[in-house]
Amino acid sequence: MKIEPELCRVDDALDILVGKWKPLILLHLMKEGTQRFSELKRSLPEITQKMLTKQLRELEEEDIVERKVYAQVPPKVEYTVTEYGRSLESILVAMHEWGLNHQKHKLQRQMEKASAAE
Repeated sequence: MKIEPELCRVDDALDILVGKWKPLILLHLMKEGTQRFSELKRSLPEITQKMLTKQLRELEEEDIVERKVYAQVPPKVEYTVTEYGRSLESILVAMHEWGLNHQKHKLQRQMEKASAAE
C-alpha cells in the first residue's frame, strides 16, 4: 500500500463517518431501504430526535443520504442512501468485521492474562 501520510485523506472520510450514530443510521438505511424519520427513530431507540435530525442533515449535506419531503398533511419525509452513499457500504462492512475481530482479540488477551496470573 502506497499512501503518503502527508497526502492522506482518511480525515475527510472520518469527518463524514465519525460519531456513534452515523454508521448505524447508514447501516439501517442500507439494510432496510428507504425509511421515514419515525422508522429510523424506532430502529435506534437510544438516539434523541434532535441528534437523529442533526446526523441526517449532515449526511444529506455530504450527498450520502437523500431526504424526500411529500407535500401532504401530516408531513411525510423519507430518507434513502444515495448511489454515492452506497460506496460506503464496503467500508462499513470492513469496519464491522474489524470490530468483531477486535472484540475477540480483546477477549483472548484477557483470558491469556487471567491464565498467566494463576
